[in-house]
Amino acid sequence: PEETQKRWDLRAGSDRGRIYRVIPKPAAPARMPQLAKAASGELVRELANPNAWWRETAQRLLFERQDRSVVPALQVLAGKHESPLARLCALWSLEGLGLLEPAQVVAALKDPHPALREHAIRLAERWLADSAPLVVRAQLRGLTALEPERARGVRAGWARYYVVARTRALIAGGSAQGESLRFLADLPLDARGKPPRLKGKDVLLFAREAPGRPGELQLVAPDALLVWDPAVEARLRGVLQELNAAERPARVTGVREAIFVPGTLAGEGETQIFLSTHDGTAASITVSHKPGSEPHWGVSFSEVFDPAARPPARDTLAWYRLACALPRQLAPRVNVSATIADQRQAAADYALVRKDLGDCGRLRGS
Repeated sequence: PEETQKRWDLRAGSDRGRIYRVIPKPAAPARMPQLAKAASGELVRELANPNAWWRETAQRLLFERQDRSVVPALQVLAGKHESPLARLCALWSLEGLGLLEPAQVVAALKDPHPALREHAIRLAERWLADSAPLVVRAQLRGLTALEPERARGVRAGWARYYVVARTRALIAGGSAQGESLRFLADLPLDARGKPPRLKGKDVLLFAREAPGRPGELQLVAPDALLVWDPAVEARLRGVLQELNAAERPARVTGVREAIFVPGTLAGEGETQIFLSTHDGTAASITVSHKPGSEPHWGVSFSEVFDPAARPPARDTLAWYRLACALPRQLAPRVNVSATIADQRQAAADYALVRKDLGDCGRLRGS
């Protein structure tokens, strides 16, 4: 504020140098690793560093490098390290490499640390409709809150309920369900500590049968249910139909490589974004530039790219594959364009694709 500037000389002492570091006399200066020059294996070790800056910088560099040689070390760190922060960073690093496996998420859902279990729920989102053996429309008949000591792993602001429901329709799955269903579900609480008013309402359940317990289901994630309405069911049926098709789009796990190639005319060029998939099949995005026209892009899930390809329609399986999996920004390490200007164009084209796709909205509790 101007009044403060009139009363105090805010630049007093500027001619006397600056304090670089203050440490106790007996202490030795802290180790300052050169993370940008560190080997990828050393970056994995730094994920357990108690210093947040080192830990987060190491995680960012691992994502930018996309060095898959560190996956075994990350898997060990995620499963066995005593620090929950180290386990958390390792899980998200595996996710950033596109190599996080369902078994690792299942183990994290049982982690003794509540914050890590909450992150595991978020990481489990991608496998909901993709891997749920059963998708059931059911009407909720009763909810009973579990005591906290019987509800381990519930995130803050939520509670676990024993739910009794009545089957309305089996939308996907090979086995018929009885009329009465029972399952456990985590539900958000309002400011008064009350769950949503779901009694008597229809919901969509993503679940599997509980072995040896007829009429009992296990949700594939603690909150794997959606409030039913005709539009939601229509979208879900469309995605499930695509999932069962022989030529369904592969599950995208990340960006493998991006390159912009300028054309012969000013304003002409093409960015190709090659995607990694869970089964190694081909997938790519092409952004085309023509003089005097807006850039346009399309996606292909085959070896041959169709020049007439267009962006996938919202709420289709291809759209979910891209919108829920592609990182927010293009990692510099995968941008192999020849010049700095070309690299900037490739990054801008990737940003255009992400903007057009929008947020997949897969977090049910958000």
